[in-house]
Amino acid sequence: MTLFLFSLGSFLAKMSGKLAKFGTYVAAFGGPGLFVLCLLDSTFVPLPSSADALLIFLSMANPRWMPLYVLLAVLGSTIGCVILYYISRRAGSRALAKFSPARQKRVKDWIDNYDVLSVLVACLLPPPFPLKLFVVTTGVLRLSVVRFTLAIAAGRAFRYLLLGYLAARYGEHAKVILTKYYPWIGLGLAVLIVGFFVTRSLLRRPPPVEILEGGE
Repeated sequence: MTLFLFSLGSFLAKMSGKLAKFGTYVAAFGGPGLFVLCLLDSTFVPLPSSADALLIFLSMANPRWMPLYVLLAVLGSTIGCVILYYISRRAGSRALAKFSPARQKRVKDWIDNYDVLSVLVACLLPPPFPLKLFVVTTGVLRLSVVRFTLAIAAGRAFRYLLLGYLAARYGEHAKVILTKYYPWIGLGLAVLIVGFFVTRSLLRRPPPVEILEGGE
């Protein structure tokens, strides 16, 4: 079953033209279409239509509905990533076959050092940052699915809330802001989150125990 799903993913990847039309068709359904687009794009279906672009467009057109659009995008992306996690978990190392050994090692080192925090940070960074490689590697390593899901949901919520807010607040100008500054904004958020968790870890670390030497 797992091999079939990966074969299906490879087949769909070759049909980029048809997938582009399908993505455009799905996007026409507004909020529900955004949910489907995020879900499929987060699994093994590389839809050329951008979920980010659709979220921005919908939030610009209906600013009051922006929180709902963000919620649908977060749910779709999180569910899609969890599906990919379980597929990768069953497939094992075969799931990493299409990625270069060097990239595999870098991502594995990140996850070994920072656990699912690395996945949360990966969610904040814009394409072409390889989020799928982090998701697949997490599944192969069998990290806690609960912590993985929370990291994905939190990272996507940060990202989509920022996109939705800027689109609802600044309209057409949001595209210019995001084009020029989003990579730096995403990187800044990632640094702040890492800094927060590192600081919390240091504060929670118990103080060193002093050994007092005594005697007569």
